Amino acid sequence: MPASASPTRKLAAIGAIVALVVAVVALGIAVGKAVEGDRDPGPAGAPEAAASAGSQEDPAQQKMFDDLARQTSRRQEGDPLAKGRKDAPVVLVEYADYQCSFCGRFTRETQPELIKKYVDAGTLRIEFRNFPVFGADSERAARASWAAGRQGRFWQLHDVLYAKTRKGAALAEDELVELARAGGVPDLDRFRDDLKSAGAERALKKDQDEGYRLGVQSTPSFLVNGRPVAGAQPTEVFAQAVEDAAARAHAKGAKGAGAGK
Repeated sequence: MPASASPTRKLAAIGAIVALVVAVVALGIAVGKAVEGDRDPGPAGAPEAAASAGSQEDPAQQKMFDDLARQTSRRQEGDPLAKGRKDAPVVLVEYADYQCSFCGRFTRETQPELIKKYVDAGTLRIEFRNFPVFGADSERAARASWAAGRQGRFWQLHDVLYAKTRKGAALAEDELVELARAGGVPDLDRFRDDLKSAGAERALKKDQDEGYRLGVQSTPSFLVNGRPVAGAQPTEVFAQAVEDAAARAHAKGAKGAGAGK
């Protein structure tokens, strides 16, 4: 790729490659969602789920993942949709929909363990991306989560939304206001205004556009330092992905320090 290529064109080119990787590793997502009643917009008919891309990639493949991590890990100070240190060696980016039952499973079963073991230790940062694939109700819930974040209560509403699978009328505006109340959002009038604001639309579009450029086809989808993990895999799969990424980051840092001597 020419050195003068824009970041957007670089991300699109990387995304074309990652889409192929995701197509390989996103096994069983359609089957699993069919069991729970979810509609998967991605490819169907695949066998049981696999984990992240393997650890034996050649240097060019590793560079692709490193580039992808730099393009997608925002590391913004004070980002209300993020947990963990800005300079954490590992960043997990999640693309999710609030009507997705597997996204809820990850939030309830796996995310608390990752926070306790890795986020609190400073190893991991989690960055959430709103990627609604199930229509207007999902988009409304996504805007609501952003609106809660405007008052510092994103994760509280996020967890309330995922406490159980909610679909359709359960995500109507008035219902979302009540869920925001349960999540401790202090100013519900402001919340309602923010939910319907142009700012919410822009934030949602930014996350969606990023996911589409990457070739994200189903939820939940994850990147761990640029390496894809498809679906709500067992907690051990994410733990191993985080530890592998941390080890690579440490080795890279040690190599860089040695070269600077």
